Amino acid sequence: MNLNSRITELQRKHMRLAQEVEIVQKYPSADHLQVAELKKKKLLLKEEISRLSGM
Repeated sequence: MNLNSRITELQRKHMRLAQEVEIVQKYPSADHLQVAELKKKKLLLKEEISRLSGM
């Protein structure tokens, strides 16, 4: 897998996590730990995308 493909794949995962966070947060009974974990994963993906983009 080349670098651009890897970045694209990570961007797709980041977008899916963002959508999932948005959906989960719509409900008043949202599990705050689940939301925090999703946001953490999203941040890690963003950092990886930034790191790879800077290469």
